Amino acid sequence: MIAMEWDAAIQNFEHYLKLERSLSDNSIEAYRSDIQKLQRYASEELAIMQPANISTKDIQGFLGFLYDLGLSAHSQARILSGIKAFYKYLVFEDFIQINPSGVIEGPRLGRKLPDTLDLPEIEKMLDAIDLSTPEGMRNRAIIETLYSSGLRVSELVNLKIPHIYFDIGFLRIIGKGNKERLVPIGSDAQKYTR
Repeated sequence: MIAMEWDAAIQNFEHYLKLERSLSDNSIEAYRSDIQKLQRYASEELAIMQPANISTKDIQGFLGFLYDLGLSAHSQARILSGIKAFYKYLVFEDFIQINPSGVIEGPRLGRKLPDTLDLPEIEKMLDAIDLSTPEGMRNRAIIETLYSSGLRVSELVNLKIPHIYFDIGFLRIIGKGNKERLVPIGSDAQKYTR
C-alpha cells in the first residue's frame, strides 16, 4: 500500500479512466469534479490530506454537507457514484484495503413521470398541421398514431408497413429488448395512415 496525496490519487484515477475505461474527456472531468468536492470537504472541514484516511462516516458527513447546500437528490447520487468509482479503483490498485464508500447507499430517487399534453394542447397541435401537403398528411398520421396507440417515438420510427393490420385495427410493435406486442390503432390514426 502506497500513501498518496489527493492530487496524485485523482491524477492516477484519471489515467485509469482514460486508458482502461476509454471514457471521454467530459466524463473524466465530471469524475474529477465530484472527487475534488470530497477532497475540498475532507481537507478544509476534516483536515484529511489523503484519500486513504477517509472513513465511511466522513463520506456520510460529506453527503449531509451536500444536502445542507441544497443539492438535489439526483446531484447527490451522481457525486456519490463518482466517489464510489474512485474508491473502487483505489482498492483495485491496492492503494487502500477497505472501500469506505462501499456500504453507503445514495439518496432515494423518485421516478419522474413524463410530461404529457392535455386535450386542448393536442387539438392545438393537430390544428396547426397543413393537411393540404403530403408532409402535413404524414405528420398528422404520425401524431394520431403516437397518441392513439401509446407508442414510444422509437417504436413509431421503426414501424414497418407490413406490421399495420387495418382489417383488425392493430399494429405489431417491436419494443424495447426486441419484445413484440400488438396495440390497437385508433380510427382517426387509421384514416390518416392509409
